[in-house]
Amino acid sequence: MLAIVAALDDEMPTVRVLPVTHSPPSDPSDAVEIPTATKRRLGLDDERSWIVLTESNRFVWPGPDVRPIDNESGYFGPLPPALFDEVKRRFVELARGQRHRGTLRSE
Repeated sequence: MLAIVAALDDEMPTVRVLPVTHSPPSDPSDAVEIPTATKRRLGLDDERSWIVLTESNRFVWPGPDVRPIDNESGYFGPLPPALFDEVKRRFVELARGQRHRGTLRSE
């Protein structure tokens, strides 16, 4: 998952996260491919992966929907600024065009 936006809801920190998948998008404008070098730096597998822009999940952070990863910090690392900016820009465009579906995961 990719955390893209942090905010406060009822004084609780929340994040909006975008899913990452190995499945290529049917419409290339619906996802951003993660470059191989970025995947290696983050310790991800070698399969091609995409950040899905048409859906997101909103979580209380930390909360019951968040699971730790196998390192002390629970953090893989940042995306390169240019990749993060592209994901953010395209996500906002899709959301404004109502081509995005958000789901609240924490209750």
